[in-house]
Amino acid sequence: MSGGGGSPAAPSPALSGRGARIAGAAPGLLDEGFALYLADPFDRERNPEGVLNLGTSENTLCFDLIEERLTRPDMNYLQPDLFQYSDAQGIRSFREEIAKFLTDYARAAKELNPENITVMNGCCAVFATLSTVLCDPGDGYLIPAPYYGGINSKTWLYGELQPVHVPLFSEVTNEESHPFQLTVEKLEAALQRTKKQGIWVRALILINPHNPLGDIYPAQLLKECLDFAHRYELHVVMDEIYMLSVYDDITFTSVLSLESLPDPERTHFMWGFSKDFGMCGIRVGVLHTTNHEIQKAVNQLAVFHSCLGPVQHVLSQFLKDRDWMDNVFFPTNKKRLKEAQKLLVDGLADIGVPVLKSSGGLYVWADFRKFLKSQTFEAELELWQKFLEKKLLISPGKAFCCYEPGWFRLVFSNSVDKIYLCIKRLEEMLHTNDAEPVPNSASSLTKHLEQDHYLSLLLK
Repeated sequence: MSGGGGSPAAPSPALSGRGARIAGAAPGLLDEGFALYLADPFDRERNPEGVLNLGTSENTLCFDLIEERLTRPDMNYLQPDLFQYSDAQGIRSFREEIAKFLTDYARAAKELNPENITVMNGCCAVFATLSTVLCDPGDGYLIPAPYYGGINSKTWLYGELQPVHVPLFSEVTNEESHPFQLTVEKLEAALQRTKKQGIWVRALILINPHNPLGDIYPAQLLKECLDFAHRYELHVVMDEIYMLSVYDDITFTSVLSLESLPDPERTHFMWGFSKDFGMCGIRVGVLHTTNHEIQKAVNQLAVFHSCLGPVQHVLSQFLKDRDWMDNVFFPTNKKRLKEAQKLLVDGLADIGVPVLKSSGGLYVWADFRKFLKSQTFEAELELWQKFLEKKLLISPGKAFCCYEPGWFRLVFSNSVDKIYLCIKRLEEMLHTNDAEPVPNSASSLTKHLEQDHYLSLLLK
């Protein structure tokens, strides 16, 4: 120890290295937009000039049905056991109801075992825990891009994983039948490219119905992706949170419905109440896995992500009421989703904004490329900023790691007056936009790979 004349030692940092990494993480664009909305939310009576939110994927179309169902006597149950410690995996009776529900509504190939189900406070928690137990820091996961950008933070904050993009483009080639089409060849190319970079890919994440495209994977493609993952011993995480938000007359194939899986021990299913039941604030997500070791590890972490006992009881009552679900809620929800989607799509068409054909989810993927000053992500963010200045929150493609600037996601599961107001604000902004639109030329593969590098830097 030095003599009394030395300078005092610098205080030790308040945070660990891990804490500093987490605290220093930049918020994603979806989080930034939502924060602006919370600071000045639109209200038709109290704040009609506030921020109109068509950027956050919430279904507000059927609250009247949920509210009525909540008033029935079976919901009014406050016994002492609901206020005591319970199984961190989820109350047994609740998991039993979830197992029955998913067996029927996902058309599962065989009856699901409630012991293979873990309940957590939202699918964000499911992503965070799965990423922690499936991978080591620095590992990667394959994911077709564009995709819900919130997955990046959910897999990075705990697990320190890095996304490995499988770039999808709007241009239709001879091998494709529609824009942004996923193929096994694209999965293979992304995996091989990543191997050369020295990144160990441990998993493949698929979102079905897709967010933000609204696309639904055909059964054959789903099987091909599972076979691909099996060849390379990759875990497959199937995010089916929009499973019952299919409004088109199209067959949805859940991974649970497949008769035989190439690698059932590495195939994991996620679902939640946020989207299909319009209950984002309830915060309940579901993981189904038949891998005992993975579930054992997940359940150790589930104690930090438990759901409230009274919430589990209330949701159990919803799931038990098949008459209400089959004859009231789901048919009405599908009808309202389809009507709202058509209203937004027609309104966008009237002001010259085309959208990608979609069949599921709560949103449309809209093409604003002709309104960009240049075909760059800087121009996309500039346009997004102008939307925000017009008090309109929609989500830019960059928030979904899209490889083509100019695409935006708009949520249609909202009231008619808000959809009309959205179109009105868009029209006013786009018609007064002094930007000179530039022709939208097809990009070369080289340019897309450069954007891949650019986006990967942004995500670090």
